Amino acid sequence: MQVIKRNGSIVEYDPAKIKIAIEKANKEVLEKDKATKEEIKGILEYIENLKKKRLLVEDIQDIIEEKLMEYGHYDLAKKYIIYRYNRALIRKSNTTDETILTLVKNANKDVMEENSNKNALAASTQRDLIAGEVSRDLTRRLLLPEEVSKAHDEGILHFHDADYFVQPIFNCCLIDIGNMLDNGTVMNGKLVESPKSFQVACTVTTQIIAAVASSQYGGQSVDIRHLGKYLRRSKEKFEKKLRAVDPDMDEASFKKYIDMRVQDELASGIQTIQYQINTLMTTNGQSPFVTLFLYLDKNDPYLEENAMIIEEIFRQRIQGIKNEKGVYVTPAFPKLVYVLDDINCLEGGKYDYVTKLACQCSAKRLYPDYISAKKMRENYEGNVFSPMGCRSFLSPWKDENGNYKFEGRFNQGVVSINLPQIGIIADGDEEKFWKLLDERLEICFRALMVRHEALKGTKSDVSPIHWQYGAIARFEKGQTIDNLLYGGYSSISLGYIGLYEVTKAMKGVSHTDPVGEEFAMRVMKHLRATTDRWKKETNIGFALYGTPAESLCYRFARIDKARFGTIEDITDKGYYTNSYHVDVRENIDAFEKFKFEAQFQPISSGGCISYVEIPNLTNNVQAIEEVVKFIYNNIQYAEFNTKSDYCHCCGYDGEIIINENNEWECPQCHNKDQKKMNVTRRTCGYLGENFWNVGKTKEIKSRVLHL
Repeated sequence: MQVIKRNGSIVEYDPAKIKIAIEKANKEVLEKDKATKEEIKGILEYIENLKKKRLLVEDIQDIIEEKLMEYGHYDLAKKYIIYRYNRALIRKSNTTDETILTLVKNANKDVMEENSNKNALAASTQRDLIAGEVSRDLTRRLLLPEEVSKAHDEGILHFHDADYFVQPIFNCCLIDIGNMLDNGTVMNGKLVESPKSFQVACTVTTQIIAAVASSQYGGQSVDIRHLGKYLRRSKEKFEKKLRAVDPDMDEASFKKYIDMRVQDELASGIQTIQYQINTLMTTNGQSPFVTLFLYLDKNDPYLEENAMIIEEIFRQRIQGIKNEKGVYVTPAFPKLVYVLDDINCLEGGKYDYVTKLACQCSAKRLYPDYISAKKMRENYEGNVFSPMGCRSFLSPWKDENGNYKFEGRFNQGVVSINLPQIGIIADGDEEKFWKLLDERLEICFRALMVRHEALKGTKSDVSPIHWQYGAIARFEKGQTIDNLLYGGYSSISLGYIGLYEVTKAMKGVSHTDPVGEEFAMRVMKHLRATTDRWKKETNIGFALYGTPAESLCYRFARIDKARFGTIEDITDKGYYTNSYHVDVRENIDAFEKFKFEAQFQPISSGGCISYVEIPNLTNNVQAIEEVVKFIYNNIQYAEFNTKSDYCHCCGYDGEIIINENNEWECPQCHNKDQKKMNVTRRTCGYLGENFWNVGKTKEIKSRVLHL
């Protein structure tokens, strides 16, 4: 049996600790009130006979108190309660020592695996993680209201990013990169003027990205459309110089030379962005968490230049970046989000060739994500704009001149609610469910207001790159950011986990079943109505945010399994399904899944992404093109998700083969140890039940199978 401690860590059950605690309480009472050895043994046997795989430490202590009172040892139970209270006071005085020491010794598995973008062994990262542990400790003990801290520990909600809460910094943003490039900015006290060429614009952009990432804890997005004018500037500069050097050059040679120079400048600039982002380290010990927004806007005066830029981004991403072994691999950043519109939706548009290249990139590297401009305009008052780095969306907002504005805006923070836990407790009783849901939503509201209040009064000097030099605003020194916290300029998000599981708990069926779908839709509309009500009451931009965190799906499920035991198709899986998504075990193809989930996206307008698990389709780009066409016509925001073959021995990032002896083998280093490789086998794209062929070919027919 394992015990879940108050800080969420898990240790092996140790009966000796219980015995010692009771014996210490025994010393505080008269002989007649002491628990006998047989009674202590009986308490231990009762706990062990529960046959639980995991127990919360609080549940164990509750059992001890109850059993002591059953034996008639009321004074002893009182002493034990006092002992328990004193231990709690000691914990409140310092709860970071053990955690920090495990970080330094590289023994804190939970923290080391929490963010795959961070190398937890590196000194710079450890410095950030240690600071984070101090912040988390202060947040839980002193800064959060007791009910919020308790709700977080019990898995009622999740208070995101407590490791940064002690500082007045926010979550995600859309950088106002156009403003910063056109009007200049300041970094490290040095003026950076508007670039005169594409190459310099790319370099300045990456420096801005690094500076912004060092002063916030979430992702950031950059709209690549702003680089088009600088590519044109480079072209005009080349033309002017060449005319001056050789005014008599014939037009064909002139054009050929200029095109060659522009292409060189383009390739160098995009390479600068790709390599700078992947080699720069922010102050928190990781690469900048950045998304590039790729939109071919037919009203853009620099449309042709931006088509060239996006095409080059895809070409370089398809190639990949060399790792330390010299093997081309898929870089984690920048993330790419590509917009499908009527000029590039694979229905005969002028820029379909760019989308075909995007599909090739998806086949090999999984990026980009796809946004349907057609569906997005339906949901956001005719606007098309980038998600923030965390994949959350802003609500439409107009400035004093009535113009929509999205860049230069941000998200204040996130709190997520555990829906399955409410369904488990309500156990099919809808009256109980809705009452409990509203009670817990009010706790979430109070937690979100704590996030909001923490930013109030923040002065622009806290992060000059954000507040003084254009990433968000251009405030004066000493000016507060308070006016940007109201009126919907910035958002603050309610995340949610487990619509599928709460529907199973309440209705006994999936939310893809008509009965379950009706209930799930009521839940979603209730969540949205609640955030809308909060927004109206407070004048703060509350939003409903789908897909808040993959790791949270496991945390909530782990807590609920320990508390409620194994419940079929709910806690037995080890995870909950993220937001409104269809559970991966359901027999549903990509088109059905997207079509079903599309109905929830307009409700979850603060964040909505759907994805399908697919086999590696390197040799079947046409299949991806068909899905991409479907995305354009049916769903606002979607991505492909799978794991391609990978050899951990040499870093090979290609197909693992089956050799003549029917063994998996890396074709590069000839490693045959399956524990040192990821294998995703793919054949014809069959979407039925997974099974092994009993013959010698080891053929697997499935959406995806990891070995």
